[in-house]
Amino acid sequence: MEEVTMPDNKGIVDTLACQLLAPGQFEWRCYELKVTKSDFHSSAQLSFVGHYNYFVLPLALYEEVAAEIPAHVGVLVYRPYEKADPTQVATPYPGYLTIVKTARQQELQVPADELLDRFLHSLTREVDKAKRMDQGLQGFGTDQLYRELKRRAKLTDPLYPTPHYYNRFLQDLNQEAITDLTDQATALKADNARLRREASYWRWRAGQGRLP
Repeated sequence: MEEVTMPDNKGIVDTLACQLLAPGQFEWRCYELKVTKSDFHSSAQLSFVGHYNYFVLPLALYEEVAAEIPAHVGVLVYRPYEKADPTQVATPYPGYLTIVKTARQQELQVPADELLDRFLHSLTREVDKAKRMDQGLQGFGTDQLYRELKRRAKLTDPLYPTPHYYNRFLQDLNQEAITDLTDQATALKADNARLRREASYWRWRAGQGRLP
């Protein structure tokens, strides 16, 4: 479950996983995603309150900060697939995660019943989001969409080297306009050719004295 608020003001964990070991016995794992060195050194609170806790890092970042990672915290490293690798299995995902440092078990740092309550609350939120997704963007007002687009003007996806979202939007908009104009021009050319053929036919008919 993503972005779960912890009890006792322990912050917000990026991802919280729960495994039922036995009736009433849960094992909790917390994952904090860091993409850049500045992100890793951010003042944001780390919510490592689970039985097992992990950083999720790009390989290059892990190599830079490995010495700074606490002994009990594990590390998962993101490895992108090499497109030129002929042994790569076809997959919809751009890469995979591997454990390069195993987490050590610790006592749960927050009350178990409160953590379960927060987990279920976040699960309910995700279900609500999934229901909204069925409606697509139709469920959002134009002003909301415009504000969100402006907010993302300078954002990019760190895992996919693409232009800024706003620039991508403008490029797509321009491309759609060009495509529409091209389609209209093609249709006009077709109509013009048809009218020329009809005019030529009627001129021929007139020359043959066959007009009604």
